[in-house]
Amino acid sequence: MTFRNLKSAFYGSLVMALLGGCGSTALVLTPIEKIDTIPLKVTELTETESESWGHADLVADTIPGISLNKAYDEIIKNKKGKSVVVAVLDSGIDLDHEDLDDVLWTNKGEKPGNGIDDDKNGYIDDIHGYNFLGESYNEQLEYTRIVKFKMGDAAIQEKANAKLQEEVSKNTQNKQRYEQILGSVMAADAAVKEHLGKDTYSKEDVMAIQTEAQALLQYVSVLKQMYTIDDTIPDVLKHLNEGVKYFTERLDYHFNVDFDGRKIVGDDPYDLMDVGYGDGNPKNRVKDESHGTHVAGIIAAERNNGQGVNGVANNVQIMSIRAVPNGDEYDKDIALGIRYAVDNGAKIINASFGKSFSLNSDWVFDAIKYAADNDVLIVHAAGNDGLDLDDPENPNYPNDQVDVNSNEIADNVITIGALNGKYGSEMVASFSNYGKMNVDVFAPGAKIYSTMPENEYEFQNGTSMAAPMVSGIAALIRSHYPKLSASDVKRILIESGLSSSTSVILAGDAEKSKPFDEVTKSGKMVNAYNALIMASNMSKSL
Repeated sequence: MTFRNLKSAFYGSLVMALLGGCGSTALVLTPIEKIDTIPLKVTELTETESESWGHADLVADTIPGISLNKAYDEIIKNKKGKSVVVAVLDSGIDLDHEDLDDVLWTNKGEKPGNGIDDDKNGYIDDIHGYNFLGESYNEQLEYTRIVKFKMGDAAIQEKANAKLQEEVSKNTQNKQRYEQILGSVMAADAAVKEHLGKDTYSKEDVMAIQTEAQALLQYVSVLKQMYTIDDTIPDVLKHLNEGVKYFTERLDYHFNVDFDGRKIVGDDPYDLMDVGYGDGNPKNRVKDESHGTHVAGIIAAERNNGQGVNGVANNVQIMSIRAVPNGDEYDKDIALGIRYAVDNGAKIINASFGKSFSLNSDWVFDAIKYAADNDVLIVHAAGNDGLDLDDPENPNYPNDQVDVNSNEIADNVITIGALNGKYGSEMVASFSNYGKMNVDVFAPGAKIYSTMPENEYEFQNGTSMAAPMVSGIAALIRSHYPKLSASDVKRILIESGLSSSTSVILAGDAEKSKPFDEVTKSGKMVNAYNALIMASNMSKSL
């Protein structure tokens, strides 16, 4: 799962820190040739701006959003357009969420709960989508499975084993560091509470402590260091506990060759013909399974309902396809998930996941071609490792090339990098993958506020969040200009974006700075306002 990789980067860096009127001629495209003259925003985003910065307009707000608010105000207005089905191929979605329950795709040919495949589509009781994971959730990574089952040729096995040993060592060390730091902070917290004689205290209370007791001075020093990481010690303890849990899960499930998360599903994941597994309930199984819910909200959370957030698109039906576990997805599930989406009416598939090894990538390639043949656009997250995807040593599956930098197998896949909310040299998110050949366009993906299970809302980071921004714009285009094909929409999303040649920092390393137009195929940031104008003009010519 793409977001998993982002967590790895986050916790790894934290370890280091702790250790140290559509078509009207009056509408004019934003002038992309002058975008580098936009002044930088010098003030911090307000709380309201933070929760919706991805919808802002770069020219008006000096925030590199997708100009969504401008698009609604000046182009869409009260028009609803044609309803569009967007498949979220991801972890399970909270189907009961207050901001999602009215935008779910419903299979009208199926009667819920009768155990019969009423519409004869091969899937029983698939009311809002399908669940290819059964009751499983935790999973190994693909290279762990390669080592376990000795799959692939000798070169693949050697590479997988080297990667596994490297990650086991790194994550074991990080877990131990977190446990050590957590113990020190807990002891310091208890000592300061006893010294102050109260159960809660502020940073100012700690800074004001005067004592000659060496033990207490050491505890105070520990807390002072923690205040450079978080605003409160309870927040520090929360993140430390989350870090211990995260690295423990990585070791227990992702890198554990003896773990078998697929056993309870009951199929052979390496036999594409072994179908009929899973069930018709694509809802998240545990609260921590939040990724799909967050993605769905970015695309289509109910707009202007007085609660939560506004999704990008205003007339969308979300089809939930549960196929991405807490670990690496199986190629079989992705291939069948894409085909399910296509066969059941999706016009856009959001794919916010990825992995560096793929033994059965040909199954997914065939599914991508099937989607292309049926005019379905696939929007894929570029990944969160801060890597150049043009380097053959950094594959990111699924993709639309059999070999890195080779010709695309179809013209229906668009790959998305992630932007920060700060225009200028730091606008490429430090975690985002990039590539002049293999990343098509960038979109907001850092600190994106969206839906979470159990009617909650939260900020999350990742190209996983950038992809649904683009899926939402694609849905708007296909809703209001339904004559346009998937390849037309891809072209519009790429060509209508805002260009920039400003030098940007990559992977958080100033030494890796490059002009923005050299880290993506288009050199552009996706822009809803421009995209709708271009879509209108293109649609008129058909």
